[in-house]
Amino acid sequence: MTGLTGCFVPADKGGGGDSRLRVAMMQPPRSGLSPLSDDAFKLSRWSTAETLVRLDADGDAQPMLATGWRQSGATWTFTLRSGVTFHDGTPLTAADVVRSLRRAAGASPKPRILDGVDLTVRADGERAVKVTTAEADPLLPQRLSSPQLSVLAASAYGKKTVNPVGAGTGPFVLTAARGTSSATLDRYDGYWGGRAKAAGIDVTYIPDGTARAAALRSGEADIVEAVPVAQASLLDERQITEVPMPRTNTLYLNTESGPFRAAGLRAAAREAIDVSSIVKGVYEGRADAAQGLLGPALPWADGLRKDIPGRAAAADPDGARITIGTFTDRAELPEVAAVLQQQLQQAGFEVTLEIREYANIEADALAGKFDAFLLSRATVLDSGDPAAYLYSDFASDGSFNLARLADARVDTALDKAGETPVGDARRRAAVAAEAAVLRTDAVVPLLHERVIQGDAPGVVGSLKDPRERELVGIDTHVK
Repeated sequence: MTGLTGCFVPADKGGGGDSRLRVAMMQPPRSGLSPLSDDAFKLSRWSTAETLVRLDADGDAQPMLATGWRQSGATWTFTLRSGVTFHDGTPLTAADVVRSLRRAAGASPKPRILDGVDLTVRADGERAVKVTTAEADPLLPQRLSSPQLSVLAASAYGKKTVNPVGAGTGPFVLTAARGTSSATLDRYDGYWGGRAKAAGIDVTYIPDGTARAAALRSGEADIVEAVPVAQASLLDERQITEVPMPRTNTLYLNTESGPFRAAGLRAAAREAIDVSSIVKGVYEGRADAAQGLLGPALPWADGLRKDIPGRAAAADPDGARITIGTFTDRAELPEVAAVLQQQLQQAGFEVTLEIREYANIEADALAGKFDAFLLSRATVLDSGDPAAYLYSDFASDGSFNLARLADARVDTALDKAGETPVGDARRRAAVAAEAAVLRTDAVVPLLHERVIQGDAPGVVGSLKDPRERELVGIDTHVK
């Protein structure tokens, strides 16, 4: 194992909760910390970039940069908070919100949360914005909580790129972004919500899970995200927190080309997989076997499920050759892939594995270059509502459709879930859409993860967020 000496600066143990926080992150930035990519969730977890609204524990929209909103048909009007300044000192105005949302809506690819959504934005005076969709969208406030729709200062926006350094509104200002190695944030004393207790955040990216856990054991990191299951037993139980996640490990099957174009072979793969052995062997019991795509982090889902009629009968694989792709960034996935390889080979498939870092394999996965792809996927990451995830991953025009699925019944069910007002009816529609997807056997849900977060002794107020959008908050500090 490679030593970590020098990865982190020595912690400032100054009194009064005025220390700096050393944070070990799992994945380095993929797109230069652009808020229009998944890097936006880092900006959110560091409390440097903010959105119009945030989500509470139940997934309901609450005020953030907007203090209130109202709907009139297909238009929502958001009233902006007064007294907010960007990190470059400029005040937040309606024009800034319009610029940020328009840039996101026009991005290619655009943020997942806007899949299937035509959105226009205009200022309504200096302190309000009107957001209009092609059709009335009951989920719009929740959509605007996505970190990919953060509001940044005008200085962030170049012709082709977005640079968040010094351009957010949160309690910490991003002062340096050093590619895939590290980042530095300092406290922003002009924050509208008050003064952060920590003086700053020193971030280091450590993709290797063993090395991340070692940083916690050695005292080189204060907060470590995503401690691998295999490392948890080596840490003091008082230093780790196990958080049930709205995250499903799923095997996506390519329905467009290769052997899994045949529904019978997809059914054969589903029947060949023994999930319980994966949970016990790879995850040491620190995961939940999947009953569907939506897991125990959404407790209402299981009670609404019914039997799924119309599934194809399993066919004989007869030596069908398949390649399964996955990535190393989540330490357990290569192990899971190896178990799947054994189980599918026992069922009659010939299985090859292709394993790389995620940044080097995502494009091929999206292009359908694998017969199957093993992914750890957050199911309510962006909106707090699973309908958006289901659409992104399984709609004919979904931007993350790894299964290359194009099924009219699935599209109809997804459209209905997206159109249904927030509440019990929407939950029932989401479970119906899940059933429509599972009927096709385009995916095999395996298990639901529990993320393990590590905190060094003395860390106070670190955030344990199932949606992976909060980590360091205004009250987080080292005693």
